Order: sequence, then C-alpha cells, then structure tokens
Amino acid sequence: MTDLKEELHRKLQASRAVLLSRLDDLSEYDRRRPMTPTGTNLLGLVKHLAGLEYGYLGEPFGRPAPESMSWIEDGSIWQGADMWATPGESSEYIIGLYRRACAHADGVIAALDLEAPGSVAHWPADRRDTTLGVLLIRMVAETAQHAGHADIVRELIDGKGGPDQDSIDESTWREYLAQVQAAARTFAASSKEQPQP
Repeated sequence: MTDLKEELHRKLQASRAVLLSRLDDLSEYDRRRPMTPTGTNLLGLVKHLAGLEYGYLGEPFGRPAPESMSWIEDGSIWQGADMWATPGESSEYIIGLYRRACAHADGVIAALDLEAPGSVAHWPADRRDTTLGVLLIRMVAETAQHAGHADIVRELIDGKGGPDQDSIDESTWREYLAQVQAAARTFAASSKEQPQP
C-alpha cells in the first residue's frame, strides 16, 4: 500500500511542476499581464503559492521562511499584493522564491508525521490548531486549483492548453471546438436562450 504522506507529497510536486511549466517560453510581459477581469496572471499565481508554501508548510510548525516577503511584512497581502508581480519583481525572483519555498516545505514534510501539530496564526483562534496532514491536503488542493488556473491563463495568452493538447492535431481540436459550440447553440435554441457569440 502507498504511504499517504508520500502520495500527497507526490501530488503536490506534480502540481508544482505543472504550474511552473505554464511560464515556459513566455515574455516577462505575458507572464505578468492580467488575463481575466479579476486580474489573474501567471506570475501572480506563482507568487501567491510561494507565500502559501512558507505560510502553511513552514511557519505553523515553528519553521518560518528564511527570507522576507515585502507584501507579508507590510500587510499588503490582505489587499491582494501576493497575486501580481510589481515592476521590481522579475520572473527570476518570483520563480526562485517559489522554488525556495517548495524546498523549505519539502524539508518540513520529510521531517514530520502527518499528525504533527501546527498552528496557523492568521486563522480564527478556535480553528488555529491543525496538523501537517490537514495543511498538506490544503496545499495539494490550492496548488492543483492554481495550476488549473495557469493552464487556462496560458491558453488565453497563446492558445497553448494543458498536456492533452500536444497529443491532438490542430484540425482535430477545431472539429472538437465546433462540436462543443454546436451543442451549446442547440441547447440554447431549444431552451429559448440567446446564445452569446
């Protein structure tokens, strides 16, 4: 039987790799520009997750980040400053920060059991106490969710979707898209909804 901690750790590492792969072969501008009405951007996702790696898989166990992050120190994290890259924050800096945060978290995961007690300072007092297992599950979910966001953002930038896209030729994708669009229009017509362009 697979060890639960090892399996969770593998899932986390896989989602981390997917997230970072979405930045490959893009300009600094494309990595940081907002691609949704709420400002979602690739470097912001990486920056956000770097803080969470340190914040959930380090600090709660008495192993704080060995480096400072200005948006945490000045409190601007609560205004979304961890979700975008400032002009002074290069891709190299943010990706490096993320890699260091992941390595720090990996050390904590390796050293502790899933039942190891921790405490998240910014959670409400009645829910603050937790375990490595709970926080590891949280990080697996957070990272997978944001890796999915990164897939969509990348597709909006240059049309490159996730790993499935590489195995199917462009004409097959066009046929597939036409089939999905036709089904949506047919449903809208039968329900008397006005289809959007």
